[in-house]
Amino acid sequence: MRYFNTAGPCVPTRHYMVPAQERLPRARGYIEQGQYFVVHAPRQTGKTTVLAAMARELTASGRYAALHFSCESAEVAGEDYGQAELLVLEAIRRSAESAGLPDELAPPPPGPTRCPGPGSRGG
Repeated sequence: MRYFNTAGPCVPTRHYMVPAQERLPRARGYIEQGQYFVVHAPRQTGKTTVLAAMARELTASGRYAALHFSCESAEVAGEDYGQAELLVLEAIRRSAESAGLPDELAPPPPGPTRCPGPGSRGG
């Protein structure tokens, strides 16, 4: 039986929730135009839930390979930008795997550094 969740991301099969399209009605238009948007709201208001749902819906449409991931895992790298970059790339790969993206749509493994210095990884 579904219930109202107030602690963390919602799962549509377990929790009552407003569909993502209704929460961010203009977002799909921005995406169609190749633009970006920012979601800014207080804690526990559904930002993560709605963005994860939107990524699933976009991928299911067949027009996009959308992923929802967090860059928070890179925080442990501190000022080591090369390590932070690897951690973010790993988060993207994990998201692609859990989303079940086919190999041709999944991000490639990190390639060698093409230029010296952090933040210059090629793929």
